[in-house]
Amino acid sequence: MVSKSSGRQSFRHDVLIIGGGAAGLSLALRLPEHLKIAVITKEQDSVSSTYYAQGGISAVLRKDDSFESHIADTMNAGVGLCDPEVVKFTVEHGPENIQWLAGLGVPFTTDQHKNGSKSYHLTREGGHSHRRVIHAADATGKAVETSLINHARHQANIEIFDYHISIDLITGKKLGLPHNRCLGAYVYNKKRKHVETFQARFVILATGGASKVYLYTSNPDTSTGDGIAMAWRAGCRVANMEFMQFHPTCLYHPDARTFLLTEALRGEGGYLLLPDGTRFMDQFDPRAELAPRDIVARAIDHEMKRLGVECLYLDISHKPAAFITSHFPTIYARCLELGIDMTKQPVPVVPAAHYTCGGVMTDLNGRTDVPNLYAIGETAFTGLHGANRMASNSILECLVFAEAACKDIGEHLAEPADWVKISDWDESRVTNSDEEVVVSHNWDELRRFMWDYVGIVRTDKRLKRAKSRVDLLLSEIDEYYGNFRVSNDLIELRNLALVADLIIRSAQRRKESRGLHYTLDYPAMDDSQPARNTILNPDS
Repeated sequence: MVSKSSGRQSFRHDVLIIGGGAAGLSLALRLPEHLKIAVITKEQDSVSSTYYAQGGISAVLRKDDSFESHIADTMNAGVGLCDPEVVKFTVEHGPENIQWLAGLGVPFTTDQHKNGSKSYHLTREGGHSHRRVIHAADATGKAVETSLINHARHQANIEIFDYHISIDLITGKKLGLPHNRCLGAYVYNKKRKHVETFQARFVILATGGASKVYLYTSNPDTSTGDGIAMAWRAGCRVANMEFMQFHPTCLYHPDARTFLLTEALRGEGGYLLLPDGTRFMDQFDPRAELAPRDIVARAIDHEMKRLGVECLYLDISHKPAAFITSHFPTIYARCLELGIDMTKQPVPVVPAAHYTCGGVMTDLNGRTDVPNLYAIGETAFTGLHGANRMASNSILECLVFAEAACKDIGEHLAEPADWVKISDWDESRVTNSDEEVVVSHNWDELRRFMWDYVGIVRTDKRLKRAKSRVDLLLSEIDEYYGNFRVSNDLIELRNLALVADLIIRSAQRRKESRGLHYTLDYPAMDDSQPARNTILNPDS
């Protein structure tokens, strides 16, 4: 239902999905076709972290592999903080979800055998003890996202609202009702530059992570932590926000600021090199280039600082050129555009913020602390990743928990809808801003001090400096938000600053080094007590 009686558009759907990546779209496609579904996307529908994922999806698909091995590898990468029940649940539902994607036509890469048969080509990435990463060449995310969006576009019950960004969730508590159910969201239409009201029986946050809080990131500009911030303001707990994964190898070039070099390059034999051409990873871990990402990223960061250089190098030129161009066509083509022939020379690399391992706390069905509100994908903290996400477990989590949320929603469809009157967004007491420079300045300052003080290596002193700066920014942003009309940049800045605060507060609470959180003040893990999650509660 669409209403325009007050001059503002308002919409009513059965299900509102905020986010159009693998998590959001796979849920939309799985829900019963008699439901009216709205999918909110910030840009064009393909602009998501899923689209840019190169490596693949981990799942047990060979007889020489096992669920037990995949579980053990995931638990090992998570450094004592993975939830065993969640890991088992996710891994065991992996193969069926790969088959679901294949059924949608995702063109996974195959091997041709001598007897004429074909099988999926599986690669190996850091932390995995077997080849279990299924992929579509080196553009798996693009293949998955394209297939999902094509199906969603042709499904009559799914409406996709491009160029919309959610501002805040609408809950019973905010409306002064006796319950705190999630009732919908206020959403900013970026083209028409006004706020619309979306009401729904079920609301799903699938907005991805918050890597844009850092100066250097492999993620698209849309990764601004919107779902995490909105859930926090709605009353949801968040957990383990200190565990921000930095991908070890992003292409270092002024014209390629977010181009990722997939971990599969190292899985297929690529070496990490110092500027003089010597390998160094074996000095940091016996698994060398195939060590988990936190170890590799810290090693690269250490060597860059030790040598005072701006980048290190990734070299796979010792492999046959035909192998490189067939397995990594996207990377090869992009590097060649920039004057780098990876079949003949090493590629310059630096670490960059890549994945948010913490997020909104959920159960095995994707349910949050607020009734009728779900969180899936990178937005959520399920307990799968622990202190460090293992390579290619991310899209797997999106698929498995989208399926779980779908089943849970299905079990509650018989319950009567509780539609309430929701007022339009009130802009009667705000004006247009004449100081947009405040937003751009604060955006830049936030991302720089997060990179400098809350990056790969931390200290108590750096965290204290970051906390004092983010407190000032939050105060400025709150005043600005209360006086001026919203814009895309202001909405994202407001969310990023809040998420930065949650990251800093979580990091300050962890008095040890574990996984992705490394501090010079506490360089070892604290084995004197059981490993614990860092849980923040908005009500305390």
